[in-house]
Amino acid sequence: MSKDKIVIRGAREHNLKNIDVEIPRDKLVVVTGLSGSGKSSLAFDTIYAEGQRRYVESLSAYARQFLGQMNKPDVDYIEGLSPAISIDQKAAGRNPRSTVATVTEVYDYMRLLYARIGVPHCPECGREITQQSVDQIVDRIMDMPEATRIQVLGPVVRGKKGEHKKVLDDLRRDGFARVRVNGEARELTDQIDLERYKTHSIEAIVDRLIVRPGIQRRLADSLETALKLGGGLVLVDVVGSGDIVFSETLACPDCGLSFGELQPRLFSFNSPYGACPACSGLGVSIEFDPELIFDAGRSIDDGAVLPYNRNGVIADFYVGRIREVSRVKGIDTTAPWSSLPECAREMLKHGCGEERRAAKAGSARRDSWREIHCRSHLDVHGGCSGLLRGLQPAAYRTRNAHSQASLEGNSG
Repeated sequence: MSKDKIVIRGAREHNLKNIDVEIPRDKLVVVTGLSGSGKSSLAFDTIYAEGQRRYVESLSAYARQFLGQMNKPDVDYIEGLSPAISIDQKAAGRNPRSTVATVTEVYDYMRLLYARIGVPHCPECGREITQQSVDQIVDRIMDMPEATRIQVLGPVVRGKKGEHKKVLDDLRRDGFARVRVNGEARELTDQIDLERYKTHSIEAIVDRLIVRPGIQRRLADSLETALKLGGGLVLVDVVGSGDIVFSETLACPDCGLSFGELQPRLFSFNSPYGACPACSGLGVSIEFDPELIFDAGRSIDDGAVLPYNRNGVIADFYVGRIREVSRVKGIDTTAPWSSLPECAREMLKHGCGEERRAAKAGSARRDSWREIHCRSHLDVHGGCSGLLRGLQPAAYRTRNAHSQASLEGNSG
């Protein structure tokens, strides 16, 4: 089988006339020609069709029954061909969530592959995150050299300040005789005094064993007890070698971060579970230039906030909220934006904190007064959470091309 080229001999599919072709591998190859000359017959109906047929034949009989029978193209033979994908000849969309991988559905296989063979690591310390059952932990310990001395420890306190008297009392009441405090074995019958403002680690010594045949049942029981004490975490102290950490949950034993099971949706930028929170999976973050959002020569009442001033028409709903916040903060909405104090402009741009204010809400029946929390997202356009923070999600949410162009136009 050729490794550096694809060899086609005797291709007769559709209007191909028994042609022979050699195509180099690992190269970008373009097939050109007049309409009807057989470009698609060669690329799609011969090369791609044979690659797909071979891929389907490599699957199990059970899987093939759902895919149907794929006929062999009219060709003498093809060498050096790998499983292939094809993209239909159509105009590419402008949707940023559509890529070559999503169009060809290769992305679905990649996500499934990552979810099944991926090895999670802690983003804080880089340690590999593993999940093991009690039987797997037993097997790992039994693989140690015979006569190895071990202690099974259940971590109850890991790097926390305090005297931990209640923890020690609970262990005494549960029948434990020994603990390891800050790496030192202590008897629970002794008085154990810990400094309140220093960090401590306490592990209950569940069992002491010597690795040899026949201890599997006792070891499994001890591990289950230790895992229960440690919330899914157990330490095995190998005498002379140090501790080995085992976890029955996907959690980092050092940083305490917990992780869910790897799933295909975690690798999808079109899913809220896998998308980057900063860019919502688009790969591009939309930000507004404050210098282009405000007209320095106008006042707030005259439309200084350009996104709320469309062709001279001021959006009274949003500007009314800005006026309300400005009134509470003592900001003059009739003064030009450039003449406002720097602290006032910064407050309107980026937010004003936790204060509450009273706003008059009109209705068809009556005028009522209601209290609005300034931190609320509904008050974003009023300035409490910041005008810039309010406009940014609006740019992500809008599906209207005119609104998108308008927002981008106001930001330059």
